[in-house]
Order: sequence, then structure tokens, then C-alpha cells
Amino acid sequence: MRVLLIGANGYLGRFVADRLLADPAVQLTALGRGDDSDVRFDLASGSPGALTRFLDAVHPGVVINCAGATRGGARELTRHNTVAVATVCEALRRSGCGARLVQLGCGAEYGPSQPGSSTAEDAVPRPGGPYGVSKLAATELVLGSGLDAVVLRVFSPAGPGTPAGSPLGRLAEAMRRAMQSGDGELKLGGLGVQRDFIDVRDIARAVHAASLSAAQGIVNIGSGRAVRLRDAAAVLARVAGYGGALHELDQPSVRPVIGHPRADPDHVGPTAYPYPDGCGSWQQADVRTARDRLGWRPRINLEESLADIWMEAACRI
Repeated sequence: MRVLLIGANGYLGRFVADRLLADPAVQLTALGRGDDSDVRFDLASGSPGALTRFLDAVHPGVVINCAGATRGGARELTRHNTVAVATVCEALRRSGCGARLVQLGCGAEYGPSQPGSSTAEDAVPRPGGPYGVSKLAATELVLGSGLDAVVLRVFSPAGPGTPAGSPLGRLAEAMRRAMQSGDGELKLGGLGVQRDFIDVRDIARAVHAASLSAAQGIVNIGSGRAVRLRDAAAVLARVAGYGGALHELDQPSVRPVIGHPRADPDHVGPTAYPYPDGCGSWQQADVRTARDRLGWRPRINLEESLADIWMEAACRI
């Protein structure tokens, strides 16, 4: 099976590439903006015609799109997350390769949900920020393209390679600094939010399964269990061997370590430190569709994911 992987050098794309390369039946071609890609191509500025010519030359059976941006203004996010996907869809429609498309979406497309609930694929999406909006627009483009396509809505990625600027990455960095300086207490903000963390290696397995399946539409990829960031911090402290006290900040006058750096000065409480995905205080995936249609279940627990995050942070001590 010939697979074209777009965004192979990104956070998720690297693990997807490793998973595909471990399959002897896969012939992998990586397309991206980096010099180490097999083919250099910028989806945000490249034309559908140019991509079509490449698809006709390579003739992949599956195209996997892991490319995109998680930060930036609305214009930049739209360019990298929406316009880029429009280019992929149009090129696939024009091409004679007939490839299946596996698009990586995100849980932020759903927006805030009711605490205690599990979000299924038929939930009405109400993204709470420009990132979620740009990804939702991409999903709508894929679903309306008429292509053989599936969108994997990935919830909160964790594990090795976690970006330092993400909430878990910032948490690990704060703990590293405390241990390095010998601080006996660590003050953190925004630990009340609950998220569905899923290891990047499990995400890669899901992408691989989706590329081999006939599933179409939207499929949630998560652990199926919401975890409070405060509890994740306690687990991280245990695996790191940090014996100090963890204190949660609940006053908006103090700049938070975890979460968005801007707080609402008129609001007091945990919501003064919003999680940067625009999904409010709670998010948990209903993952039954992934089980039933992809034969996929998560295998790696959060403690293992956090241990890998800490291992990378500890190397900077």
C-alpha cells in the first residue's frame, strides 16, 4: 500500500510515520515544508494543480493529513488548517489516483461540553476559539468533498514529544525548574480543568487502522476518560520524584503557570485560567465508534505518557 503522509515532521506526524514505517506492507512518501521531507510542498500556499500532478505521479492509495497549526491568529490558523485542507480535497478530486483521505481533526471542534458527559460524533460542534473553528471548517470541507474520507477527531495528545508550550509541557517544565532550584513548593494555576488525554502512539495506531479501514465520516480518538489536570500534576510529581507541595493558585491577579496567560480580571475562580483549546472545564470522548469501526482501543495509560514527558524534561536539568 502506497501512503502519502502530509505533515510527517509535526508532533503527531512523526509518530504516524514511525507506525507506518513499521508496517512492511506500506510504501511511505512524506510531503511537507521541511528539508527532510521526501517532497517539499507547502499546503498553505501551494496550488491544487501542483499537488494534483504530484498525486498522479505517485499514485498513493491513502493520503494522511497530519499538517496544521495550533497557534497563531485567526488568519494564520485558517490558512494552515482550512485553506490547506481545501487544497488537499481539490487535488484529490482532480487526481485519478482515487486515494482514501485520513484527515486529523481535533476535539476542540466540539467546544465546551457538559461536565460528566461523553461527547459522541453526532454532538453539535460549537468550537470556543479560532483554532477549533479552523479545524471544524476543515472537517466540513472533507465531509462535503465526496471523497472516500474519514476525519479522526483527536482529543488531548500526550506522551513523548509533547510541545513545551502545551499545558502538560508547561507543567513538566515548571516542575523541572522547581527541582532544579530546590523549591519545596510549586504554585500552579488552572488545574481544575478536566481533559481526555490520549498518548501520541495510540493516536498513530488509530491513524494506521483508519487507513486500512472502510470507515467514513467522523471518529473520535481519545481515552474515554476525563482527567483533572490537578491529578495529572500529582502523577507527574510521583514519576519525577518531586517531594514538594503542589499549591493551586485560584486568584486571577497571579499569572498562571498552566493555561492561557491572560485572565479575566472580573472573574474569580478556576475559570480565570482557561485551557487554551476553548473547550471550557470539561471534555471527554465517547470512543465507541473507534472501537466498533476501526477495531481500535487505547493501550497506553496516562502515567506512562507523563513518565515519557518527564524523561524529556529531565534531560534539560
